[in-house]
Amino acid sequence: MLIIGKLTALKVAREQRPGMHSDGGGLYLCVARGGTKSWIFRFWVPERDATTGELVIDPTTKKRSGRVREMGLGSCITVSLAEARERALECRKLREKEIDPIDAREAAKRQAALERVKALKFKDAAAAYIAAHRVAWKNHKHAAQWPATLARYAYPIIGELPLHLIDTTLVMKVIEPIWSEKPETANRLRGRIETVLDWATVRGYRHGENPARWRGHLDKLLPARSKVRKTQHHSALPYAELPAFLVKLREQDGVAARALEFTILTAARTGETIGAKRGEIDTKNKLWTIPAERMKAGKDHRVPLSDRALAIVEAIGAAAILRLKLCACVFKRSITCSVVRSATLKARCAAISTDIRSAVSRSLRTVAWISISDSTPTSRSTRERLSMLASVAIRSPRKESS
Repeated sequence: MLIIGKLTALKVAREQRPGMHSDGGGLYLCVARGGTKSWIFRFWVPERDATTGELVIDPTTKKRSGRVREMGLGSCITVSLAEARERALECRKLREKEIDPIDAREAAKRQAALERVKALKFKDAAAAYIAAHRVAWKNHKHAAQWPATLARYAYPIIGELPLHLIDTTLVMKVIEPIWSEKPETANRLRGRIETVLDWATVRGYRHGENPARWRGHLDKLLPARSKVRKTQHHSALPYAELPAFLVKLREQDGVAARALEFTILTAARTGETIGAKRGEIDTKNKLWTIPAERMKAGKDHRVPLSDRALAIVEAIGAAAILRLKLCACVFKRSITCSVVRSATLKARCAAISTDIRSAVSRSLRTVAWISISDSTPTSRSTRERLSMLASVAIRSPRKESS
């Protein structure tokens, strides 16, 4: 019969003899030689066969083999006799289930440490995601918008919160105030929050459904963007008017006009034209090969060149006069001031450089020679893409400063 309660609170306070003093049920008062007192739970762990898991019998004594383990339950200064008995009772319950109390406590400590590590803040998770994926983002504007939108709208509300605490209510608190006013920004913000939470789920920092998911979740709480604000497309030049536009365009001088014409003839993106290098253009085979690193799809893109497109490239190359040093790019010039002696030439070179930066790099947005009266929604078809490119107009030639 198990006898429990041999000790009393008075005995515990007065006991000074070094050694182990039993209270029963595996609970002991341990008095050290220096006089310090603590609680110990002693229990016997049977030995099991590593292969079969069966109990090992000592061939000599014909009894089960095993060992005695001691588990500290705390100091007598902080743990009373009643509390020590409660802790010993929990240990005995574990032993009835054949669970080692020491192993169970160590596992609980490891789990608690893991939970602390998992309590990653949303702001830190977003920073980790951005750092991991920034190398794959070719668009610098896109890379800058990620931290900017999160810092402006999300971080003030959920930035300092652990990931597992972020729910639908908090996500709505972030995006609902701007959903009607700035639907495009709000939707991108929602998508970025969803992406960060998905990343955290895969990494094991959170679990469960994503509270920022749109389909079947937030679409039940917020109106569709198309219902909030109708999409306004940019004006596009009607396809039938493109030949007349090109005639007027060819009457204009300057690199900006030729860059726009080349873009129309090749149906290329503005950035692809601006970054075009002479080594990419095969004049013999009339082919322009845009390398993968400059393509949105990440693959080499081959563009057949018409006679007029080749003539533009050759004309730009022949325009290197009066010691202007051309760079590898077709539509850009790098000017070395040391080879330009004349102040007039320097002023002219500055005007050309400014024209290239302001006109070409800004997609040539200012209408100079035609007025587009007909507005047509843009699409991704080749015909309408050419029309869209043609609607981008050239800047007026800058006057030389005297």
